[in-house]
Amino acid sequence: MALIPYALTRPFLFGLDAERAHELTLDSVARWQNTPLQSLWSQPLVADPVQLLGLSFGNRIGLAAGLDKNGRCIDGLGAMGFGFIEVGTVTPLAQPGNPRPRIFRLPQAGALINRLGFNNEGLDAFLANVKRAHSFRARGGVLGLNIGKNAATPIENAASDYLIGLEAVYPHADYITVNISSPNTKNLRELQSDAALDALLGALQERRQQLITRHRRSVPMLVKIAPDLDETQIALIASTLQRNAIDGVIATNTTIARDAVQGLPHAGETGGLSGRPVAEASNRVIRALRLALGAGYPIIGVGGVMSAADARAKRQAGADLVQIYTGLIYAGSGLVPACASRLNPATRGLGIPREASAKRP
Repeated sequence: MALIPYALTRPFLFGLDAERAHELTLDSVARWQNTPLQSLWSQPLVADPVQLLGLSFGNRIGLAAGLDKNGRCIDGLGAMGFGFIEVGTVTPLAQPGNPRPRIFRLPQAGALINRLGFNNEGLDAFLANVKRAHSFRARGGVLGLNIGKNAATPIENAASDYLIGLEAVYPHADYITVNISSPNTKNLRELQSDAALDALLGALQERRQQLITRHRRSVPMLVKIAPDLDETQIALIASTLQRNAIDGVIATNTTIARDAVQGLPHAGETGGLSGRPVAEASNRVIRALRLALGAGYPIIGVGGVMSAADARAKRQAGADLVQIYTGLIYAGSGLVPACASRLNPATRGLGIPREASAKRP
């Protein structure tokens, strides 16, 4: 268990601007990871081995992409008890993202709105950080690398950015995620349409086959989709994934819907809404994907996991693995072993630490 309960540090962090708190936290984790000070937030790994995507996961709980965009904190975040971690989204070139302020808390709803816009330091810095990480993977942690397109790249040329990203991260990833669902890069979600997705995935799969031959290893490739899809769109995406032999799908990214937060401070801010309000939309997409893709197709569920019960709901909807992000901000690192325990038949039903559930206000 972490030496300092999150309940003591959260009031300080929530007293800061949301992005400042985010930066301060990541700076501290980056500085203190792999040192004795890492015990301040460390959590035990709940062992619940699972085989998926040809990989061995220590447990079913992972960190979603977006929290550590530059891959600076892989070892420190891994010490929270995650079975797998996904970092990025990284774009070929560094870019500042959208103007500040661009992260907003909605504590009454257990939610965040962000319009960061793939702010990152670019592939070279990202890969240097990935190569420096060692302790998380040494203990068996699985690392996913999430790739996207630069904002300045026209949408009709998006495939070129994804191909650059795929080629660069391939030797260093346990799996690769193609992010086509952020609402904060103009026109990006157009890539989820049938013809555009088919063309993009066809190009990526062709390049991946070349990389398999070159590197003599097959790295699974997944696609991350949005929650704002109807049943017809989900069915088309499912068939396109299968037609292009994509290894798995991550459902879902943030939502542009605001129905659940109407009238709350910051509810009118543009960007992607995450946290509790996206939980059911995410679960709906997962259920539809499972129906369309069948029992054996790998699905990673993410969106609105604020408690161990929410993680269980993702599994019941059809997800094989579960990722968290906003729940970590509201509940702290104790959420990780709590969720992993809830999904582990050997430990299910054990008490959940008090700070490991983002309580409704």
